[in-house]
Amino acid sequence: MYLTHTLPIIGGLTVVFHLLRLAWRCWCGFREFVLSELWQVDLRTYGQWAVVTGATEGIGKAYACELARRGLDIVLVSRSSDKLHMVAKEIEDQYSQQTRTIQVDFTGDHSIYPAIAQELQGLEIGILVNNVGMICSDNFAYFLEVLDTEQKINKMINCNMLSVPQMSRLVLPDMVKRKTGLIINISSEMGVRPQPLLSLYSATKTFVTYFSQCLHAEYKSMGIIVQCVAPFLVSTNMTQNLAVNCLVKSASAFAREALNTVGHSSYTSGCMSHALQNMALTILLPDWLRMSSVLIRKLRNIKEIQNI
Repeated sequence: MYLTHTLPIIGGLTVVFHLLRLAWRCWCGFREFVLSELWQVDLRTYGQWAVVTGATEGIGKAYACELARRGLDIVLVSRSSDKLHMVAKEIEDQYSQQTRTIQVDFTGDHSIYPAIAQELQGLEIGILVNNVGMICSDNFAYFLEVLDTEQKINKMINCNMLSVPQMSRLVLPDMVKRKTGLIINISSEMGVRPQPLLSLYSATKTFVTYFSQCLHAEYKSMGIIVQCVAPFLVSTNMTQNLAVNCLVKSASAFAREALNTVGHSSYTSGCMSHALQNMALTILLPDWLRMSSVLIRKLRNIKEIQNI
């Protein structure tokens, strides 16, 4: 008799718990992607300057332009001098904001960072966007099939991983002193779950995801936000300039929507479309299937991929 009365109560409480959990997730998503369109943080409150790495194309350029549109002066950091000056002129002409350029190759070792620190000295840096990144292959490939594997390992680790803590180290002390600041680290859906045949890229983006979450936990009490952005497909050179549709965002649209989420979420897919894709992928492609030999063989036969 006791068990007969207890089981319905437990079942009812379980249903209520899951309904409340679902309601909370829906509210968070509504606030992050819908209310944020109307309720945007004034990014100028973080400081005068925004530093963007990998700023001459793709998501990096889109972030730089959107930050300038919202009233910040921009420090553009990339390896191509010609592209740097081109983007700087575009920002100055279109948004009437100050720009500075720093030419460095992030695939190099740690020796590049003293020069960057020198260039940033004296600037009130309110926002850092750690965007620079690279991929090792245009195809799904086994680790040893990647051309020039030895060089690619060093370059990818330096570019995708080392740049994030090193650049954060340069701007954090002044942010801590002013008790405000925003660091945005561009990860990837490939950094949320392991992705065979993109093993090195996936692993480097996992580092970005975990480092961002840990850094946010450490410094949020000091007024500093560290946001991790993990997008799906964005139309850039890295994704062979895919056609924009309901699943694939343009770089400019993605940067605008992702910046709206600042102050609403420290971890985000960047836009509602990518958040919904993340939920669907969790259900339709569990890790056991993603890691299965059958799926790996299927993916291996795809010659051209659009990387996330």
